[in-house]
Amino acid sequence: MFESLTAVQLARLQFGVTAMYHFLFVPLTLGLSFLLAIMESVYVMTKNPIWKQMTQFWGLLFGINFAMGVATGITLEFQFGTNWAYYSHYVGDIFGSLLAIEGLMAFFLEATLIGLFFFGWNKLSRQAHLCVTWGLAFGTSFSALWILIANAWMQNPIGSAFNVDTLRMELTNFYEIFFNPVAQSKFVHTVSSGYVTGAMFIMAISSWYLLKKRHVEFAKRSMTVAVSFGLASALSVIVLGDESGYTTSQSQNQKMKIAAMEAMWHTEKAPASLLLFAVPNQEKRENRLEVKLPYLLGIIATRSFSTEIPGVIELEALAIPRIRNGQKAYLALQDLRKDRKNHHAAEQFEKYKNDLGYGLLLKKYTSDLNHVSEETIKQAAHDTVPNVVPLFISFRVMVACGFILLAYFILGFWYSVKRSFTQHPWYLRSGLVILPLPWIAIMCGWFVAEHGRQPWAIEGVLPTSMAASNLDKSSLVISLSMFVVFYSILLVFDVMLLKKYIKAGPDMFSKTKGA
Repeated sequence: MFESLTAVQLARLQFGVTAMYHFLFVPLTLGLSFLLAIMESVYVMTKNPIWKQMTQFWGLLFGINFAMGVATGITLEFQFGTNWAYYSHYVGDIFGSLLAIEGLMAFFLEATLIGLFFFGWNKLSRQAHLCVTWGLAFGTSFSALWILIANAWMQNPIGSAFNVDTLRMELTNFYEIFFNPVAQSKFVHTVSSGYVTGAMFIMAISSWYLLKKRHVEFAKRSMTVAVSFGLASALSVIVLGDESGYTTSQSQNQKMKIAAMEAMWHTEKAPASLLLFAVPNQEKRENRLEVKLPYLLGIIATRSFSTEIPGVIELEALAIPRIRNGQKAYLALQDLRKDRKNHHAAEQFEKYKNDLGYGLLLKKYTSDLNHVSEETIKQAAHDTVPNVVPLFISFRVMVACGFILLAYFILGFWYSVKRSFTQHPWYLRSGLVILPLPWIAIMCGWFVAEHGRQPWAIEGVLPTSMAASNLDKSSLVISLSMFVVFYSILLVFDVMLLKKYIKAGPDMFSKTKGA
């Protein structure tokens, strides 16, 4: 099964699998936390005990997923040291500091507040407990913020520079990293997708209660909150998804991602057409059965009628001179290591240092960059093209899921205004059917973001082939298998616990006790 995969591919697969398991739980906790805060706010304002019951019941399901998210997330940070040792060495000053801030400023705060949330109902005043719940809601998003800033830096590595003496990337401007335009759009887009997930989760379970004619008033109120929150979040996801795409198209290093996920092999005359459907062929670099919407991609991606979006083939050609420049930077760096007073080498490195990462692409094929054939340079340039077909499909699946969910919430909002949820059993059943869509959309989105960045661990700076630890395939296969088994067991337990408490229903929390 794993025979054809290299050690680097296995390390990527292991990190991808563990990250995907982790992200089954993260978006749900993001969404539920704010919904809990809204419900408890209504309870404090109205003193109606059913709203406290709603907060406690959905809070219990939130707590289960929070625990699973922590259990599956801790191993991800350790994998940077075990599977990606050179990555940790090369960019640890920047990436490590962001992870440390997340742990110290966000996770500890979040973990403290979740304890107060569960154990403070009878020890804190209503207002104090509400402050805890809102703090927990903002804490979950604050925790996600630092992770997404770190990931955005991998996509757009600004605020940093290569240090000739330490041979590492070092932080030069924290302000630039924090306000990275990729981070801003990525954070709001990702967090909004979590809000959609939490809203859809409550909608589906409440629909099940209404179909079973159980906890009717509880379910109606839950759906009223969830559908309004879900509609606003779904609109936010789509609008900020567009903003994320625009930010990506403006990044010099990420133009290949846009071209690949649109299967745009050649640069089109501006404004480019949007490809609704096609069957891409990466070997022949052409598409069959194309269905296009004229001008739409150019307008969306560049917000102009005159800016071209470069195609895959043209971008690959542009990588060739950057690889040659990177080769010169690398050779100048070797000379500087031998003699720091070599002024010619210093001038050469300063001239070509921005393309050093492209020169490192050659290290996959040869350790001696003094003698590199033209064929090797072309091969390295060819590596800058990611696998187009899965990117093309994943992006369209993500967009389709987003618009289906938007339509679902729009219709649900109308039924909420009319107070007619129970009159439309087909709508309630559809909520159970489309419950997986937020997770499918999120997984596809992360796949596009991460696979579309290949062959880079840090876009334009560090190739993935150099970032991995020197591990043998057998240890990676064994650890990957163990992770899959262990995480699958955790997932089964998570589903079993959720199923148990959903079946038990909110009556486990008395509407009068402690009200």
